Amino acid sequence: MLVVYVELYESCIGTMNFYFDAGGDWMGTYLNPGSQRFLEAVNSEIYVDKTEMILYLNSVVCTQQKYVSVSRPRRFGKTMAASMLCAYYGAGDSSELFKGLKLGRHDGWEKYRNRFDVIRIVMTEFFKKGIEVKDALTKMQKIVARDIKKQYPDVDYFDTEDLRQSMSDIYAENGKQFVIIIDEWDAVFRIRKEDKEGQTQYLDFLRNWLKDQDYIALAYMTGILPIKKYGEHSALNMFDEYSIITPMQLASYPGFTEDEVRQLCEEYSMRYEDVSNWYDGYEVSTTIPIAMREKYRMGEYAGKTISLYSPLSVVKAVSTGIIQNYWNKTETYEALAEYIRMNLDGLKDAVALLMDGGRLKINIAKYQNDMTTFHGRDDVLSLLIHLGYLGYDAETREVFVPNKEILDEFKNSTESEEWVDTFQSF
Repeated sequence: MLVVYVELYESCIGTMNFYFDAGGDWMGTYLNPGSQRFLEAVNSEIYVDKTEMILYLNSVVCTQQKYVSVSRPRRFGKTMAASMLCAYYGAGDSSELFKGLKLGRHDGWEKYRNRFDVIRIVMTEFFKKGIEVKDALTKMQKIVARDIKKQYPDVDYFDTEDLRQSMSDIYAENGKQFVIIIDEWDAVFRIRKEDKEGQTQYLDFLRNWLKDQDYIALAYMTGILPIKKYGEHSALNMFDEYSIITPMQLASYPGFTEDEVRQLCEEYSMRYEDVSNWYDGYEVSTTIPIAMREKYRMGEYAGKTISLYSPLSVVKAVSTGIIQNYWNKTETYEALAEYIRMNLDGLKDAVALLMDGGRLKINIAKYQNDMTTFHGRDDVLSLLIHLGYLGYDAETREVFVPNKEILDEFKNSTESEEWVDTFQSF
């Protein structure tokens, strides 16, 4: 089986040179980037072990549930998780790396270890302002197909610049299936947010590349936004969505759980209550164990909801011992002020209510999962959930400001004179 890893964020990986590992596996810029990035994470001063996530992904390989889309706000550990999957699935030998981690404590954990080839792409190298999406997709296919050909030079390729066809040719001759991992899949919608035609081309490409293809064993995508709603096309409707609103089996991946934060606080002599007061508030609903479902129906099971923390903020706080705002130091794609100044359906009054500690029931169903299509107040508030500026209670369908760190972001975004009348009337 082959793994194709498509990474949609900028990094230094684009400068990596080609090499062969000790076992003779071909390594390169895009093919089999290896375990280095995940090893760096494991060797860091603060590392929270999320390797058990692989157990669930292994359970959906080569099944009808093999299409997985995970969306979280920035700095929630999506990229680290993707690097972890590269280390686990990719060519080489990562047995020693994973043996001492949580994954290695489970029977059958090596089922797919190092069984695949991994291809890693920095998609923001291709999708940029001023570059047409069609041209970016063409270049991306050529580069990835070139690396594949170097690994499989003896295949009779029909068109070596056509990525989908090349993968199909490999499968036809060698029976090789592909696992495709796409990190920050939604880069096109954030970088070229007004380019509707280009976005359509991109979705069509992904659909044709992934859907109903015999060479696909697993497709894993991460991003900030859930999959774009696309009218009658339903371009990527084969994916199961594991969003910040409905994370299901992957509720605790990515992000830090309450138990993980408590352990860090104990290790670094921090008061958990102080850390929780500043950074807690992302409530997500996980799956209900079969043994607990009768109790849940009777209202006697309280384990359905868990709290998630932004890893960046917690790591910064416990490593420095200073509890302060770290959110505004992240690379946000859009300023909060740009959205909350839209006064759709009394949006400003709603923001004032939320900043005062209130909660507001909203309808998230109509949101189109992009950064430009807003038909009402609830669409903007739904976007802010995915960006991490609001928490969401799936039980009550209410939004709220999750913690003090985010509240300060709202305060900074509402300091202009245009907000004076809103707060006075409120």
